[in-house]
Amino acid sequence: MTANKTKELTRHRKERIWMWLQVFPVLAVLIILFGGALVLAVMQSLGFAPWFGVNTFPDFSFFRALWSEWSFWYSLGLTLYYAIVSTLISLVLGIILALAMIRLFPGKTLYKYLYKLPLMIPYTVGIALAVIMMGNGGMLSRLMEFTGLIDDPSEFPRILKSHYGWGIIAVYVWKQTPFVTLTIYAVLLGVGRETEEAAAILGASKSQTFFMVTLPQILPGIISSTLIIFAFNIGAFEAPFILGGGYPDTLPVIAWRYFNDADYSLQLQGMATVVSIALIAGIILYSYLAFYRRYERKIGRN
Repeated sequence: MTANKTKELTRHRKERIWMWLQVFPVLAVLIILFGGALVLAVMQSLGFAPWFGVNTFPDFSFFRALWSEWSFWYSLGLTLYYAIVSTLISLVLGIILALAMIRLFPGKTLYKYLYKLPLMIPYTVGIALAVIMMGNGGMLSRLMEFTGLIDDPSEFPRILKSHYGWGIIAVYVWKQTPFVTLTIYAVLLGVGRETEEAAAILGASKSQTFFMVTLPQILPGIISSTLIIFAFNIGAFEAPFILGGGYPDTLPVIAWRYFNDADYSLQLQGMATVVSIALIAGIILYSYLAFYRRYERKIGRN
């Protein structure tokens, strides 16, 4: 019995070694490219840029200059506001659509293809659609003028180019809701509906069934999808740059302005901004994931 167990452990060990050997080329590329880029970014933000004639490493003055400005914290608030609000709206809509997808309704086959269309369209196209649809003088304003709700397209509420960011949020939600829907729908298909039906038979209401049965089952899909879209939203550049309200901009736009400045030494300040974004996003995402892991252990799910 002991000899068989030893052979089995040896076999499992060889399988693990072979698996790591297979993925090693991919891991090596990821570590060298992304890990090396991250290390270089941190070093530049700390004053290492001899190609610009700057080599004061380690120097925290770039972070001190950045964090001492009130505009940085205002921009951080805007960045988090756009990221969190659009993530929450996409999550709620995605859950609703995913729950609808597991039920039969007329036109479901066509809908299963239509709701995925935004996934195939670039963000820049979505931004262009937002300008065409929601701008003053766009289709919505002209439609409201045609129906008599407003006298002139210029009276249409300002949605774009404001710090409320409704245009930015609309683009994010339009693009990311199908992704959340697809992720949660796949989880729902995997778990089936047996537990929901059992809860209904035992007398649970629809709200009780959702919060006590369905929601815990789809939490892995919720966590994975929100982690991805929040990480994208907090570092996105195009939508805030084109549809934002201007100064103070979001942190990615500020970083771009530093990198685009004629003074090349300001790229170090831009790199400090990029590292700050990564640091803040990392802390938020790690805390979010740690809270979820704690919840899993609490309910006895490892």
